[in-house]
Amino acid sequence: MPRVLSIAGSDPSGGAGIHADLKSIGANGGYGMAVVTALTAQNTRGVTDVHVPPVAFLRGQLDTIAADITIDAVKIGMLGTTAVIDEVAVWLRAHPVPVVVLDPVMIATSGDRLLDADAEDALRRMLPLADAVTPNIPELAVIAGEPRAEGWTDALAQAQRVAARDGVVVIVKGGHLTGAEAPDAVVTADGVLTEIAGERIVTTSTHGTGCSLSSALATRYAATGDWAEALRQTKHWLHAAIEAGAALEVGEGHGPVDHFVALRDRAPHVAADEPAGSVGDPGSWGGGVFTAAAWARTRAVREAIDDVWFVRQLADGDLPAEDFAHYLRQDARYLRDYARMLARASTLAPTRDAQAFWADAVHGSLVAELDLHTTWLGGEPDIDPSAACRAYLEHLAASADRYETLVAALLPCFWIYIDIGRRLAPRATTGHPYREWLQTYSAPEFAAATRTAIGYVDDAAGAADGETRERMAVAFDAAAAFEYAFFAQRADDTVVRTPPMQVADR
Repeated sequence: MPRVLSIAGSDPSGGAGIHADLKSIGANGGYGMAVVTALTAQNTRGVTDVHVPPVAFLRGQLDTIAADITIDAVKIGMLGTTAVIDEVAVWLRAHPVPVVVLDPVMIATSGDRLLDADAEDALRRMLPLADAVTPNIPELAVIAGEPRAEGWTDALAQAQRVAARDGVVVIVKGGHLTGAEAPDAVVTADGVLTEIAGERIVTTSTHGTGCSLSSALATRYAATGDWAEALRQTKHWLHAAIEAGAALEVGEGHGPVDHFVALRDRAPHVAADEPAGSVGDPGSWGGGVFTAAAWARTRAVREAIDDVWFVRQLADGDLPAEDFAHYLRQDARYLRDYARMLARASTLAPTRDAQAFWADAVHGSLVAELDLHTTWLGGEPDIDPSAACRAYLEHLAASADRYETLVAALLPCFWIYIDIGRRLAPRATTGHPYREWLQTYSAPEFAAATRTAIGYVDDAAGAADGETRERMAVAFDAAAAFEYAFFAQRADDTVVRTPPMQVADR
């Protein structure tokens, strides 16, 4: 769990500053800490007063945290004065941390400048100490020392100049653009540009979005080590949080976002009794809002899989050889058509990286099938699919009309298998009759592929409209139920019992 320190001002209304940072860090899988640079009197309608504690007290807070706790990432927000900026810079030089994300709070939503000229110069001098900076478009212009960019292309070019000048990753935010699109981008010091599309949300619940994005980004990067992936995950989470903000009914001005949107009207991100180290923790596997909710929603089905006769006997090592052979025959039959669905996903994928990933998964699926035939089954000829196998394949085929629904339907075959495999791996002791199978489905390579698949499904959900996301949810839930049926099937083509399915009402 990344330990993330926010250095920023307070917001007693809870929507911005360190209050938003702590919520964002927690919602994105981190442990949050906060050092206060300034105390504000504010609500959703504005700031009425600011008190800046003595700089010596600020340094005391920083030194006390660093003396006791390992800091994996720092998010810097409102600093306010030249003295505060310089003190934080001195502390950063004395206490290097792995990740520093700087949110340059310089210009208010109203357009008012929040720093005087000397403080702006001090903040620019701090840029080389940061790993990434997250300005809005007006702030980007101040950092660059140039006029405000007129459009997205100009903003990207301006960011490239800043990134090259200061050796810092610039996160370009399109929220101040006009129109239906609100893209974001990662611009690295060596000129690499990664754009992430997004739709503008018509809402007044935008209080603290900059704070929330930067602190979530620091947390996600500390976990992933990839700025583009961290921004994708953060953007998808924040999009959902902004959409849900109005329902909080907080204040009469610009309300806050709902940082814990994934907890509303559904099971928690991670249930309290989730097995330690389980892939079931979406936060530790880069899961975004969509996959976290889907995983929590299908918990009862996954618990039923754990209790099914096949899995229990497989774990204990007393599964009859013929029952295991029946399962393998059906799995080999399933994988043949599953590979076709993976190929279909590769064809429909919106990016080259996604196309390559799903295409590589096709290869992995076919290799697995060949291994099942030759190593375990002795090259037996193909057999007809069982009722459970046939129903599962029909569901995948029915989901294949759109990329989004198809990848949502494909994901449980990754995620549920690695979840079971990792938790059963300690059983794979020398002499266990099914040791090789248990090791295959707990292998690091399979875990890495699962993590990537989760990310691409969240990418698809983040770019989809509400109706498509609902179809994706149905596709995921049904596939999870078919996973249960596959494990529960007997050699006589019967399924022992139906899984508990709150998702069946969908």
